[in-house]
Amino acid sequence: MIQLEKIYKWHNNGNNRVFILKDINLTIEEGAFISVMGPSGSGKSTLLNIIGMLDEPSEGSYRFLEQDVYTIKEKQRSELYKQNIGFVFQAYHLIDELTVYENIETPLLYQNIKTAERQAMVADILDRFNIVGKKDLFPVQLSGGQQQLVGIARALIAKPKLLLADEPTGNLNSKQGEEIMELFKKINEEDGVTIIQVTHSEKNAAYGKQIINLLDGRIEK
Repeated sequence: MIQLEKIYKWHNNGNNRVFILKDINLTIEEGAFISVMGPSGSGKSTLLNIIGMLDEPSEGSYRFLEQDVYTIKEKQRSELYKQNIGFVFQAYHLIDELTVYENIETPLLYQNIKTAERQAMVADILDRFNIVGKKDLFPVQLSGGQQQLVGIARALIAKPKLLLADEPTGNLNSKQGEEIMELFKKINEEDGVTIIQVTHSEKNAAYGKQIINLLDGRIEK
C-alpha cells in the first residue's frame, strides 16, 4: 500500500542542512496498524505528514496504492488523498462555526456526493459512534473526548483506506484515551482500515501490530 524509499527531509540553516528525516525506507501493507514512537523532534509528525501528502520530502520517492505520488499531477494527487486518506489530529481541528453534523459532513461536500446519500452516511456514522444526540451541538459545547470522537467520525466518513492519527489521545484523560484506542482497534480489525498513529504512550503504541521507533530522523533497526 505504502512504499517510502530513501526519504530525506531537511531545511537549510545558513550553509548547513538540518535534517528532520534521514534515509527512511518503509513498506506498509494494507490492513496494518503501525505505531510510530520516538522522542520530541525525532521526525514523527513530519513522517506522518509526508505519508498523508500534507508535506513533501526534500528527496526520495513515495508510492501509494501503486501510484508514484511525486510524478502524478497535483489534481490526481489531491483525488488520491481525498478518496483514500483520513487524518485525526491531537488538537481536533473541528470547525467552531459548524455543528457536529456539519463538521462530519464536510469531507463529503468535496466529493460531489448527492444530498440524500450524504445524509444517510452521516446518520450512519453518528449512530455508530453513539453521538446522534450531539449532532446539533457546536464543538465548544462538547468535552475533549467527544470532540475527538467527532474528529474521528469526520476522518472516517468518506471510508478511507488509510487513517493517520497524530497523538490522537494527547489531550484526553486516560479513560477517554482508552475508548479512542479501542475504537481504532475495531476500525482496523472489522473494517480493514490501515492505521498509522504517532504516539508518546507505550500503552497506546501496544494497540498497533507493529511499532516503529524514530530517533534523530532515522528508523531504529
